[in-house]
Amino acid sequence: MTSRERFLAACASQPLSRPPVWVMRQAGRYLPEYRELKARSSFLEMVRTPELAAEVTLQPMKRFPGLDAAILFSDILVIPEALGQAYAFREGGGIEMARRIGSRADIDALAPAEAVPERLAYVDGALRLLKGELASDGKALLGFGGSPWTLAAYMLEGGSSDDFARAKQLYYTDRGAFEALMRKLTDALIAYFRMQVAAGADAIQIFDSWGGIIAAHDYEYVSLKWIREIASALPEDFPVILYARGAAAQHGAQAKSGVRVLSVDWTVNLAALRRGLPAGVALQGNLDPALMQMTPEIVRDEAVRLLCSMRGLPGGHIFNLGHGITPSAKIECMHALVDAVVEFGEDGGKAEGLKD
Repeated sequence: MTSRERFLAACASQPLSRPPVWVMRQAGRYLPEYRELKARSSFLEMVRTPELAAEVTLQPMKRFPGLDAAILFSDILVIPEALGQAYAFREGGGIEMARRIGSRADIDALAPAEAVPERLAYVDGALRLLKGELASDGKALLGFGGSPWTLAAYMLEGGSSDDFARAKQLYYTDRGAFEALMRKLTDALIAYFRMQVAAGADAIQIFDSWGGIIAAHDYEYVSLKWIREIASALPEDFPVILYARGAAAQHGAQAKSGVRVLSVDWTVNLAALRRGLPAGVALQGNLDPALMQMTPEIVRDEAVRLLCSMRGLPGGHIFNLGHGITPSAKIECMHALVDAVVEFGEDGGKAEGLKD
């Protein structure tokens, strides 16, 4: 079984001797080869240059050959940029939009969804390069994008925020303008994801990164209904993964949204969640990313503990962290994580290697 076959089987909730493994933000600042490239090219240059985006995407695949899937090196904010609202990064950290969406006129002035594939042709180019590179090794290729709500939050706030109060204000005070923005973003994302599928992506991950800040009773209307529409617009049975940090209360509703895989954060008991969800919905996760700053022994123990907890349960499992790997993660810890998953066989691993 190739890595790609293993990954797709897990998305389809088929039984496997061990889950496939990849890590959110696996191509990034914890890798010295990434930092070396970053010293010569800016983040935006790397994102917008297919050859550079492909090179960064492949860096962890070369260093950790046990990884089953590569995820395109890009950013969720390419969609606002394609619609006419550029983004950058603040010197002290965080996102800075070129301007803030502050009125219905600003929303109406955004480019139509039809412009997205052409304006993001560099993403298409990077995916096609990667598909060719990964085919010989039998690895899966993931595309991704932000959810409409998460993108709207950045666009309305003008950048990073602790509470995204402006986005919530628009929802509560001007429902028509809110719906107009969500419609623009949903249509743009459908066009974008269809482009990614055509370019060779084996699955799409939707990052509803700020889904957890929405009041529980509003989550369906503010975010999930738009995600459901996106999933239904993609080819039948195409694997869509949904990640929403801090949204544990919404997992039941998310499981009925049409996505194939729920990616959950590290605060959730994955085995307990598995028992409460339909077997046809796979789970992804959910090791605490903080562990990657500790020791290889701790990472191995906790990875095997998680693997053992999922042993014998119905439904697919994709091993991942509960959030993106941090810049301070240790290379040796990443090696330990990948090796622990790869070595976990049909016997569920050797529990005697675990600490009490």
